[in-house]
Amino acid sequence: MSEKKEIAAQDKIDIERPYWDQSTYQGRALHFLTVTNPLNVFASNQRLEHARNIVTKYRQGESLEKQGIIADELWNCKYLYDSAYHPDTGEKMLLIGRMSAQVPMNMIITGCMMTFYKSTPAVIFWQWINQSFNAIVNYTNRSGSSPIPTETLARSYVGATGGAVITALTLNRLAQRGPPLAGRLVPLAAVAAANCVNIPMMRITELQNGIELQTEDGTKVGNSKRAAKQAITSVTLSRILMASPSMILAPIVMNYLDRRQLLRNAKWAAGPIQVLICGVCLTFATPLCCALFAQRVAISVNRLEPDVQEQIRSRDSSLETVYYNKGL
Repeated sequence: MSEKKEIAAQDKIDIERPYWDQSTYQGRALHFLTVTNPLNVFASNQRLEHARNIVTKYRQGESLEKQGIIADELWNCKYLYDSAYHPDTGEKMLLIGRMSAQVPMNMIITGCMMTFYKSTPAVIFWQWINQSFNAIVNYTNRSGSSPIPTETLARSYVGATGGAVITALTLNRLAQRGPPLAGRLVPLAAVAAANCVNIPMMRITELQNGIELQTEDGTKVGNSKRAAKQAITSVTLSRILMASPSMILAPIVMNYLDRRQLLRNAKWAAGPIQVLICGVCLTFATPLCCALFAQRVAISVNRLEPDVQEQIRSRDSSLETVYYNKGL
């Protein structure tokens, strides 16, 4: 009897919501540690197909007992499925555009940006590579219900690449008059500048028309430009903070090694060391910074624009709090 009750309880699992409580930082951190797990990049097509079948059958009403699995296996399949398939279209995403590829791809690109920071052609090349990768990620994770127009993607790509290159070259010139460490920190400033251009341009529609507001049960009640600015600001900040640990720690370590001349006979090791430092930092910084702000944000109706407040209260005068999806 107890086994039947346990199975019945398992069958009521809501896999459309994260496994961990998203109202706490710990819950969000554990969620994103699983979502960005770089080991998922190596999952075979057979494993991915198996996960997709389990999730699809469960959504169609097939019980855990019938599928011969337990709740933990269902959750493992759900997170593996989410790591490779688009949430709206269900199509398998391009490998390097998946969230699980963020750490391995960024550690290589970031490590190279910080290794080849003195040469102008190298600065231009690696900033271009970085923004090209960002464009692929943005395109791969675009919304299926309201996809980002190609024109918006192109403007964002050109604007972010141009901003990053101009920032890097300008600061490199200024850093020549300062200590060696200053030059090593230029790539971080370039990445921060690019994020400040790229993210608002990618979400320009939300800034123009407002981000969707919902009640607690998911009913749409309006759009708010003020909430959109708040969402985009928090995403931009988390992206910059995500890159900061590796792009600050690696220059400090390399500056120390240079002063002690520890790599005098192994200059080739500078690149691999910085890539390794970036890999370790990004493995934790990526999920921990994604978790800084809740994905679904509560906002008081009183903090919205007057016309939006009026629109919401005309529908439900007792509504005091609404929600919006911050995005990533």
